[in-house]
Amino acid sequence: VQLQASGGGLVQAGGSLRLSCAASGSIFSINAVGWYRQAPGKQRELVAAITSGGSTNYADSVKGRFTISRDNAKNTVYLQMNSLKPEDTAVYYCNADVGPVDYWGQGTLVTVSS
Repeated sequence: VQLQASGGGLVQAGGSLRLSCAASGSIFSINAVGWYRQAPGKQRELVAAITSGGSTNYADSVKGRFTISRDNAKNTVYLQMNSLKPEDTAVYYCNADVGPVDYWGQGTLVTVSS
């Protein structure tokens, strides 16, 4: 499984961005796709995830602001981020859960200015 993340950038507080995670390879084996983020000096944390069955879960800090979705035809998972805050600044990574193995995409930097 290969993952290609994109969509990061610089945005003002209150703005929006949409991240994309395009998957290729053995995508039929993916159980769930998650978006994680890592801010400077902090541990990587789960932001949102969506399972192959369509169930979603979110970190409390982003509930009501972020939405994870997928387009099966495009093999792509999206993270729509609204009402962005400076504390959302981080490198965002997408992750594919494939049984005992995890695959990671390269990170995409999101910077929210105050």
